[in-house]
Amino acid sequence: MALSLFSKNKKAILNRCRDDYPTKMRLKYAPYYHAIESQSGTNIKLDGRDMIMLSSNDYLGLSFHPKVIEAGQAALKKWGTSPTGARPSNGSRSYHVELEQKLAAFLGREACHVHAAGYLSCMSSIASFAQKGDVILADKNIHSCLWDGIRLSMATVERFSHNNPDDLRSAAASCDSGSPKLLVVEGVYSMEGHICRLPEITRIAEEYDCFTILDDAHGFGVLGHQGRGTVDHFGLNEKVDIICGSLSKSLASTGGFIAASREVIEYLRTNSKQTIFSAALSPSQAAIAMAALEIMQTEPEHHERLWRNTKKYRAMLKHLGLDLWDSETPAVPIVLGSKERVYPFWKALLEKGVFTVMSIAPAVPAGKDLVRTAVSAMHTDEQLEKIAEAMAYAVKKVG
Repeated sequence: MALSLFSKNKKAILNRCRDDYPTKMRLKYAPYYHAIESQSGTNIKLDGRDMIMLSSNDYLGLSFHPKVIEAGQAALKKWGTSPTGARPSNGSRSYHVELEQKLAAFLGREACHVHAAGYLSCMSSIASFAQKGDVILADKNIHSCLWDGIRLSMATVERFSHNNPDDLRSAAASCDSGSPKLLVVEGVYSMEGHICRLPEITRIAEEYDCFTILDDAHGFGVLGHQGRGTVDHFGLNEKVDIICGSLSKSLASTGGFIAASREVIEYLRTNSKQTIFSAALSPSQAAIAMAALEIMQTEPEHHERLWRNTKKYRAMLKHLGLDLWDSETPAVPIVLGSKERVYPFWKALLEKGVFTVMSIAPAVPAGKDLVRTAVSAMHTDEQLEKIAEAMAYAVKKVG
């Protein structure tokens, strides 16, 4: 018994795990890690109940498209389940090269590299290029994967207010003029639904000779001609050095990509630990992404339906007096301002058969606690009507 007590005191990490307050609260209220039992499009089954999915990033609704599913099945039969290795050694396959060429051409870039996770792509888009002594100018609201890349680089960081060109200029002016500079922004900020003020921001970046990195995980497939993203939306392809993003949103797959000039991609392949030491993208997921990319260019109705649903959904929420944080995209937050209001609102939607995700500080700024929702091209008019009824019920619940 004495030995057991002694061991417990010694294992401080175990005690930390046992006593962690956020974990205890998560287990008590259970807002996360819900295991969906089945899914067909935006219809899901959770705890034996039929529900509407309203927080998926499957913007174009291609994850259940027959051509996409067939492509994944065919690749699985041809190539097996996995390349079982990293790209520099035994993991490269012709389907990787084909996907990279197609993505590069679609985005108007010389070259591209795909990873097994979007987190890896976005993290390595910074960690592979920034060094100690460099200065990174970063929007305060960028994604965690970008912050991890910044930390790994050991560069100096200057944060600027979210989507604020004036504050970016001030931050850039305060830096050592002789230091190499990188600018890190998102095309569409997924928690807020905001589109980057790219024209003003890239003008400032040019003034200060910044190497510009744009994470377009939530802009790709949503903005621009045929879904080419935020850079295409503004016609600024020559002003952004790297476009990185995810294959798991509009492309209905998993994985990530970095698109840039050939010299930038080859430098990445030589110097990126996230690239050199990570297993390659699986054959089925590469084939799925290629099929989805083809559909984006040949079946415009998915993109059109996405925006039609988005406009209808936003109008419905505004009619109920809800705060959408000025969202401009299918990523639509419902800001309630405190966790005491967010939880009952989220719970009320769940009661009415609508699945969403809640996000509270510090994951969002203080006072911006919210329920995060996302519209898909797959949502039907009937589902949107049911969602409207659930939203009205939730509004009454929180007063």
